[in-house]
Amino acid sequence: MERQQLERLLSGGDDTSSAALSALRAGASYVIWDGTTSCESLATVYGRRLRHTLRKGIETSGLARAVQRLDVYGRPVRLGQIRAADGSWVFMLFLDQDGGTLVACTGVRQAQPDPPRPDTR
Repeated sequence: MERQQLERLLSGGDDTSSAALSALRAGASYVIWDGTTSCESLATVYGRRLRHTLRKGIETSGLARAVQRLDVYGRPVRLGQIRAADGSWVFMLFLDQDGGTLVACTGVRQAQPDPPRPDTR
C-alpha cells in the first residue's frame, strides 16, 4: 500500500487515527501485511491486551474502541502497523479485507530506555 493511500484512510478519523496519521507524516515506518485474520480472534487478543495495559498502567490510545469495533465487525480484517520515527508509539491498524477501509486503529506508547547515568566514581 502506498503511503498516500494509507494517509487517506487515516484522515478524518478519531484521535487515534489522527495521531497515527501525524506519525506517518513525520516519517514513521509502516507495513500492511498480506492475508486476513478473524476479527473475533483479534477482539479476544486485543481484549487481553487492554486488560494487561490497564493493570500495568501502560498508555494506550483507542484500544477499548478498537476491541469494540472488532467485536462487532464480523468479517476478516487485514493488519497493519505504523511505528513512530522516534519509537515512542506503535499503532495497529485493522483494515477491511481489501485494505480500502479502516475498521479500527489503536496505539500503545512504547517504553523508552532510561538514559545512561553519568559515572560518579
